[in-house]
Amino acid sequence: MITKTRIVSVGDIRIGSGCPLLLIAGPCVIESLDICMGIARKLAEFSQTEQVPIIFKASYDKANRSSVKSFRGPGIDEGLKILAAVKARYGFPILTDVHTVEEVVKAAKVADVLQLPAFLCRQTDLAIALGNSGRVVNVKKGQFLAPLDMRNVIEKIRSTGNEEILVTERGSSFGYNNLVADMRSMPILRELGFPVVFDATHSVQLPGGAGDRSGGEARFAPYLARAAVAAGCDAVFMETHTQPSAALSDKDNTILVSDLIALWKILRKIDAIVER
Repeated sequence: MITKTRIVSVGDIRIGSGCPLLLIAGPCVIESLDICMGIARKLAEFSQTEQVPIIFKASYDKANRSSVKSFRGPGIDEGLKILAAVKARYGFPILTDVHTVEEVVKAAKVADVLQLPAFLCRQTDLAIALGNSGRVVNVKKGQFLAPLDMRNVIEKIRSTGNEEILVTERGSSFGYNNLVADMRSMPILRELGFPVVFDATHSVQLPGGAGDRSGGEARFAPYLARAAVAAGCDAVFMETHTQPSAALSDKDNTILVSDLIALWKILRKIDAIVER
């Protein structure tokens, strides 16, 4: 029996028990306006043709890159302009991650969902600032936490009166330079009462596995996504790109847009079986 969760609304999109499976997708980091628009255009065509609810995700700054030489993004001001342009052109709700308390107010002016990064999920001041933002908060489970440990993180956000929370599983540290995705996490996290997202592409990341950057095994992301939907997640998060091999961040675990579209048709069928 799959535990029922509260329903969280992002614009016209409803997430949670009995709602259509949600796709959260986009490039890991904002590389340029043209690249974001190209990815968003393909996602918009798919969304309209197949009636798929989509939230567009991209980061204006990746503050936790392995190397000081790694590309981090355009920064908050330019990045939010690009995300606002995507939103205006294609109508997608926007999700972006926030790394400091000072960024919250600016990011909340554009993004519909503010993300508490996995590495920062225990930072109390940041969790509370996000709770006070007036936006939906997507909190990623730290790679170092058990699923039930997320109760404490959720309570920090709820202490602000904000009940619009999504909880994301993105894999757990497994020895050195590796992650493992435990499908028990889906029902355990759902027992906390909020919609659960499965991050299929970060779960196949190999942290620091390429020396001065993280590696990844994108070919396994579809397998984990199928398993997570069967285990009862409410949304699937996947980093996607029109040229994954040229992506400036997470290229080894990023999915080609056309492959994501083909996969989604399978995920939706699995979700329909689970709902029945």
